[in-house]
Amino acid sequence: MFADVIIDIQHEKLDKIFQYHIPENMEGKLEPGMEVLVPFGKGNREIKGYVTGISETCDYDLSKIKDISAISQNGVEIEAKLIYLAAWMKKNYGGTMIQALKTVLPIKKKENVKIRKKLRLLLDKETGERQLHYYQEKNQKARARLMAALLDDPVLEYELVTKKLNITSSVIRALEEQRVLEVESEQVFRNPVRQTGEPKEDIVYTEEQNRVIQRFKEDYTGGQRRTYLIHGVTGSGKTEVYMEMIRTVVEMGKQAIVLIPEIALTYQTVMRFYRRFGDRVSIMNSRLGAGERYDQMMRAKAGEVDVMIGPRSALFTPFPDLGLIVIDEEHEPTYKSEQVPRYHARETAVRRAQTEGASVVLGSATPSMEAMYRAEKGEYVLLEMKNRSRMQSLADVYTIDLREELKRGNRSILSGKLKELMEDRLEKKEQIMLFLNRRGYSGFVSCRECGHVVKCPHCDVSLSLHRDGKMRCHYCGYVRPRVTECPECGSRHIGEFRAGTQQIEEIVRQMFPGARVLRMDMDTTRRKDSHERILSAFANEEADVLVGTQMIVKGHDFPNVTLVGILAADMSLYTADYRCGERTFQLLTQAAGRAGRGERPGEVVIQTYSPDHYAVRTAANQDYEAFYEEEIRYRTLMGYPPAENLLAVFVSCEDETLLETGCRYLRDYSQRAAGSSKVSVIGPASPGIEKIKDVYRRVIYIKAEEYAALVGIKDRLEQYIEINPGFNNMRIQFDFNPM
Repeated sequence: MFADVIIDIQHEKLDKIFQYHIPENMEGKLEPGMEVLVPFGKGNREIKGYVTGISETCDYDLSKIKDISAISQNGVEIEAKLIYLAAWMKKNYGGTMIQALKTVLPIKKKENVKIRKKLRLLLDKETGERQLHYYQEKNQKARARLMAALLDDPVLEYELVTKKLNITSSVIRALEEQRVLEVESEQVFRNPVRQTGEPKEDIVYTEEQNRVIQRFKEDYTGGQRRTYLIHGVTGSGKTEVYMEMIRTVVEMGKQAIVLIPEIALTYQTVMRFYRRFGDRVSIMNSRLGAGERYDQMMRAKAGEVDVMIGPRSALFTPFPDLGLIVIDEEHEPTYKSEQVPRYHARETAVRRAQTEGASVVLGSATPSMEAMYRAEKGEYVLLEMKNRSRMQSLADVYTIDLREELKRGNRSILSGKLKELMEDRLEKKEQIMLFLNRRGYSGFVSCRECGHVVKCPHCDVSLSLHRDGKMRCHYCGYVRPRVTECPECGSRHIGEFRAGTQQIEEIVRQMFPGARVLRMDMDTTRRKDSHERILSAFANEEADVLVGTQMIVKGHDFPNVTLVGILAADMSLYTADYRCGERTFQLLTQAAGRAGRGERPGEVVIQTYSPDHYAVRTAANQDYEAFYEEEIRYRTLMGYPPAENLLAVFVSCEDETLLETGCRYLRDYSQRAAGSSKVSVIGPASPGIEKIKDVYRRVIYIKAEEYAALVGIKDRLEQYIEINPGFNNMRIQFDFNPM
């Protein structure tokens, strides 16, 4: 038997895995993640390595293969646990072991290490005073000045001495050589949390919050480690509940990871945690430099941090004794990685928790279909919070039918009702949020008179309009020419729906010249602190209206917002994606949840061409249960996740003919690999955009009830691709239950 061993995980060149022979006395004892000692290089010096895989075959000349020297006795280090997790990710999501390792391990890039230097006095008080007297006699002013400062304070910051006392490094060196002082250096880990705010006073919990906290505490202190799904309406105080759960875990000497979806959430969230846990909190996000990110990982490993907050990548924080992983807004698609391995943070968190004896808490006002499906099946513990924490009532929702607006001659993007309510709020000095639903925007074609959307007859998703004037299905490849009149009512008011945040900002300024308008979208948030700047300006009531895309509806708490306008509810409803109903319901519910969080009641206006669609109707009523029942029926009927599982095989190549041939072979081999089991293979089809930078793209979908069946097919496809040189010029990626 042979082991794949990775030598130096601190180095950026992680691309080399070495093979070693496993001696007989170690067979059956080694598994991925274990630390071993191996002879390395020409001198065979013994160094530490980690096992990443075990196989019966050797890829190298057998005479050159060395034996593993020993299994390290250090116990299971945190790296071992993370390598074990990487091996699981490679198996369950595809890709190479190197790609999985680069995802989970904190790789040290060559960064400028920050060093803090201090000067420490080595003499006792009496000797020091004699030395000071000597310097004064000899008229050595700089040495005397430094000596006097050290007698006042025996440990001084190096920078303070050089900058404030104006003492040169040569003077410091001279005193060091005379053994008057020594220079101490220590590596400083950068802490990105700006420390503001006072420790928080004790919170009084509602009955519902208490019930959830107590259930978790009893299980946790009783040694039960579970996965919980907290379904709490917007404003029910889920963050307070998470903090109390974390406190339980931290008091037992363990650590916690809190995942949040969007950078925009970080500042508000971190401050709440900082007030509770002080500087034992740290953050990770993409705005930190590589050095800062690495420092946070090392602080966590060294035990300087108890709570790490951040997006998906924070899941791999190398905590020595992980006790809890919290995933807030677990329904967010950003928890799914776009890079190989295309892992989902929710499943990976559950796996990490199982191997390290931790609990997982998922929270959302609109849980994902997958999480609720598992809770219904008893895999997760469902905990519900149906009331807002300050017992405010949920906002009143008005659904405006844009077809009726058109009949009345209103062609503006703002309906009559929304205009009227905006005038009222501006007069009362209350704030307004206008949300343009542009997520997953793709050119669907709809009728402005009857609301009909042109769909694929085979897949029940909308057809996308392409530049060549053809309408295509991105699941099965069905094509038809563009329609010029509505097949339902014959109207010629049919076409693509287009609108942008900039356009809306201009319209609002024209209609309400006195209103102060802020815009928040990808264009206005490119700079490092722009999210924080825009949100704090709005929170400080420096603006009356905030216009933005989905980033403005995520978990923010603005007590003075009493009106939310949702301008294009349909834009996510008819994207070429089987999840579009779920996405729309979630976005509308989250957006509606921004209104009326303070003392005054809130109102919400949903503008739509499809007021009768169940996603719009149930969101307006804030009725998750009714939505879930309707949606799960549709998913079961069509065989979509979570009722069944879906594997997308993405294939790309510069040669279109070669791509078509390769896809045909992959499809036929997938059908053979599936055998007689209940597996269906669909495609190859267009993945939305057929060509990017002269590279052609196709996708093959494989559906099966059991996830394990898809993993088996993926394994066989990987072997098939490896032994066939015809695939060398193609890029092939696997994506399980793609988002």
